[in-house]
Amino acid sequence: MTGPALEELLRTEAPYVLSALVRRFGRFEAAEDAVQEALLDASEQWTRDGVPENPRSWLTRIGYRRMVDLLRSEQAAHRRELQVGIAEVVTPAGPAAATDDSLTLLLLCCHPALSRTGQVALTLRAVGGLTTAEIAHAYGVPETTMGTRISRAKQTLRKAGARFTPPEGAELAERVDAVLDVLYLVFNEGYTATAGADLGRVDLAHESIRLTRMLARIAPGEPEVAGLLALMLLTEARRPARTSPDLGLVPLAEQDRTQWDRALLDEGLAVLAEVWRSGDPGPFRLQAAIAAVHARTESAAETDWREILGLYLLLERTLPTAPVRLGRVVAAAQAFGPVVGLQLLDELDAEHGLAGDPLTAQRVLAVRAHLLEQRHDPSAAAQFRAAAEMTANEAERDYLLRRAGQARVIVDS
Repeated sequence: MTGPALEELLRTEAPYVLSALVRRFGRFEAAEDAVQEALLDASEQWTRDGVPENPRSWLTRIGYRRMVDLLRSEQAAHRRELQVGIAEVVTPAGPAAATDDSLTLLLLCCHPALSRTGQVALTLRAVGGLTTAEIAHAYGVPETTMGTRISRAKQTLRKAGARFTPPEGAELAERVDAVLDVLYLVFNEGYTATAGADLGRVDLAHESIRLTRMLARIAPGEPEVAGLLALMLLTEARRPARTSPDLGLVPLAEQDRTQWDRALLDEGLAVLAEVWRSGDPGPFRLQAAIAAVHARTESAAETDWREILGLYLLLERTLPTAPVRLGRVVAAAQAFGPVVGLQLLDELDAEHGLAGDPLTAQRVLAVRAHLLEQRHDPSAAAQFRAAAEMTANEAERDYLLRRAGQARVIVDS
């Protein structure tokens, strides 16, 4: 096995191996280093000799040895104890135990002592198996900068005395919420990248879906976990229709829905249906419900925007954020026309400062431009250009500049 298939296997097994090492030694930072060395050994030996019958056990055994070597160099006085320890664990725990540890590893990466940036970076590095360079590229920062962030996150965990044990009670609920937020942020970055030539990062989107599937399997009693999985599946299903060789970015209203991934749509709808009535829906189930309205509609013209608007009103009660409020503006404009949309946009901007919020500043300009264009307002082109200047995503910028040119043609004609 060579190339992408081997890389995928190593990426999949890495979090389980890391879980075993942290559980045994309680040293996250050193364990992560040991896993990386084991992965390097595997990439060389497996390419040459083939993949062993039990790759996880092989990686875990090598990881234990590397871990012992690392700890020996740090604490020579503990050499004897560690030598005994390696003999005890030369036959590592089986896949079942490692699978249980995966949730603990996710929860550890989202420790409350870490900043959200640190949580995201550490989750991608430790659980997602992405390299520091890949994470840095995804967020448009130098590799050294991202490396520093990840190192600080590990040091913070050590200083906080974080242990590889599942939190309980209120702390567990708080940590699961953080995990969901992190996975959601990772998926959003994969679906529409902050910067770069490509509209999105397929690898990040697929990685976040994989991790959410894993979380759903080991936390089946959390309906919002299933809600997030449904949201990701329903959203990712549109990717094949989001771009075209000639036009670049294709907005939702203009997408060829026959290109949507039917298997992902069906799975997402089924996941949502199973948990929709499990108590009052939270923000992820409500967002999945909005995506489901689009998924069930064969054409943009048939979309029930009044139903979507009602869902946004419910969502805003549980998640009163600038992006949600802006989503309500779009739904209102689609349901009742651009005049209503512009009025609501002005009201919410005045009350909540949407244009000054870094999460929505660029989108406010884009939404206003679209609504002005529908009214054949000559200022639409300038709004499109201003929105284009605020994005570092080249595909999105090209689309907005194209719309600016189209808006000018409409006005001039």
